[in-house]
Amino acid sequence: MKKGLLFISFILAMFAGHSQALLHHAAPDGRVDSVRMAIDLPQEYTGQGVIIGVTDWGFDYTHPVFYDTLMQNYRVLRAWDQFRTSGPAPEGFDYGTEIIGQEALLAYKCDTSNVYDSAYHGTHCAGIAGGGGAGTIYRGVAVDAEFLFVSVSLSDQEVIDAWRWMYNIAQQEGKRLVISMSWGLYWLDNMDGTGALAEEMQRLSDLGVVFVTSAGNNGDEDCHVSHTFTQLDTVRTQFTFPHSSIGSSITMMGTSGYPFAFSLFAMDNNYNIVAETPFHSTLNDGEYDNWLVINGDSVRYYFVAESANSYNNRPQVQLDVARSTGHKFGLAVVAAGGDFHAWNMALIETKYGNWGGAFSKPNAHPDWLDVDKLYSISTPGNIDCAITVAAHKPRYRAPAGVMVGGNIADFSSSGPGFGQVMKPDISAPGQSIVSSISSYTTTYTGTYTKTVQFNGRNYRFASLSGTSMSCPFVAGVAALVLQANPYLSASQVKDILLETAYNDEFTEAAGTLRFGHGKVNAYQAILSALTTVGVDDHTAVQEPLYTVYPNPTQGQCFVTANTESENVTCQVIDLMGRTVLQTALTPGVNTLDLHSLTPGCYLLRITDDSKIITKKLVISQ
Repeated sequence: MKKGLLFISFILAMFAGHSQALLHHAAPDGRVDSVRMAIDLPQEYTGQGVIIGVTDWGFDYTHPVFYDTLMQNYRVLRAWDQFRTSGPAPEGFDYGTEIIGQEALLAYKCDTSNVYDSAYHGTHCAGIAGGGGAGTIYRGVAVDAEFLFVSVSLSDQEVIDAWRWMYNIAQQEGKRLVISMSWGLYWLDNMDGTGALAEEMQRLSDLGVVFVTSAGNNGDEDCHVSHTFTQLDTVRTQFTFPHSSIGSSITMMGTSGYPFAFSLFAMDNNYNIVAETPFHSTLNDGEYDNWLVINGDSVRYYFVAESANSYNNRPQVQLDVARSTGHKFGLAVVAAGGDFHAWNMALIETKYGNWGGAFSKPNAHPDWLDVDKLYSISTPGNIDCAITVAAHKPRYRAPAGVMVGGNIADFSSSGPGFGQVMKPDISAPGQSIVSSISSYTTTYTGTYTKTVQFNGRNYRFASLSGTSMSCPFVAGVAALVLQANPYLSASQVKDILLETAYNDEFTEAAGTLRFGHGKVNAYQAILSALTTVGVDDHTAVQEPLYTVYPNPTQGQCFVTANTESENVTCQVIDLMGRTVLQTALTPGVNTLDLHSLTPGCYLLRITDDSKIITKKLVISQ
């Protein structure tokens, strides 16, 4: 399926909040406060020497958070507004406008009004990643990092262009690059994490670019159905149109070698089928425009079918159904074998949104498909090399002295990823986070938390919620890690963040499908970075406490405990959060027999007297 070839808009699912879990509460939750105090560290780490690239929209180039904490040194290097047609375009590209340097950026003031209107999302996210605070308590994570902004139009090629532009500039500057992406789409690339974006992200990751992305905000919606066909069979499900949409966009994906066919049907209030389309097979590649006729009424549906996607060889369908009232609607699927998945997302006037509608199983039809919230992480969060971030409520002490927060945000999307990919990877504070808002916005209607004056203009801060907020928090932590050790590869940065994540009663309760490896821990990540050999560094390092070899493994691995402690527990945890193996570790080399476990991706969690260490463990075929 050729995806992203149109000039397509989407709307991020964000939730305005008014609780007291603010950005300054997020810092201790993510252990950034310990880094700022340089507790047992050689220095404070602030992201100096690292560039954070933000692909988004709604950038206020003049906001004082983009200066340093003293509001003296301006930290935005360049911006590329892909919507602005006046030019000049960046070198090597033929569209949009590149704005270079402080004088030009302040003169342009903000990105142009576009299909997103004059928004604010990019300013808020960038403020979390590295905003200087503008004299307030709402400082970002990496307050000395520099910025690149792309107001991105979100087709596959334009996203790739944004990444390449950022990489080229980082190379010219001689600095490491972290790219923060607080967005996600269910039609861009494939839902199993393959496609053009996945290929380019892996290429740039191999060159050292660290990609951080939001996990999505569909955790409270049953937007997914699946079925394993063992013989020729027909299955059915009901779907409802997502809120604020003109219809449903249903993404369907099968298994290589097993074509499937689908039909739409309408039901009355008693769930009796009153109209149904013919079955359309994935064997018939192409684009189709049709109508479902219901007692003289016509409901338009359009779909693109492919028998074998060029990236994953799977049969796939992208189906758009126009909203209609007065009837209930369902989807029927027939196949002879293989796994089948479908997602129900918003169809909007400018194409597709990234928020879901529900599938459901009516009481009148108990044999229809079960529905769930699983596999709800979209592109680019479903790509293996990305650091995909879930959102939780910051844990802090309320004025009454009671500890509040810490649990997963209801909206945070659920994993797992397909195959051997564990998603989300990690969690960070993302509910009711106060950060900067564009002073040029025409769309924000919430309550402002704080207003400051700078250069004769009012600049504001406000509270937003979403994995859009947790993503830049982790991007800021990645910048701190790269300042501490600029020789780390992108995969080493990811491994450090995941292995140093901390777990508590909330992560244990919600499991890896919601939290991934646990909650981001900036302080432990810095300590680990300082004692890790980077790709271009050969200085002596401390021997790690615990090592696992081989990994991946085919059924047996060795865990070496470089400790004298005899109170060490090792757990192997599957993608559903279940402990499938538990044993005690003794000092020295320990053998784990994994032959009874199904090949796939697991967590290896080691607990001793003072810490919990989590590693990814892959059992191959």
